[in-house]
Amino acid sequence: MKARDLRELSNDELMQRVQEWKRKLLNLRFQLASGQLTNTAEIKKTKKDIARALTVLRERGVRYG
Repeated sequence: MKARDLRELSNDELMQRVQEWKRKLLNLRFQLASGQLTNTAEIKKTKKDIARALTVLRERGVRYG
């Protein structure tokens, strides 16, 4: 997801997205460890999505976590 799209979301929606992406990242890591993950680029994409959302939250002065 692009930062431009993330900036259109409210703070609560951004925090919810971050939680969803963190859960997704955990599941992807389990799949990688068990040999079930075929697209390893998905891990990198998810990490970048999390970072973008957290950056937007920090720009707004909102603390997450």
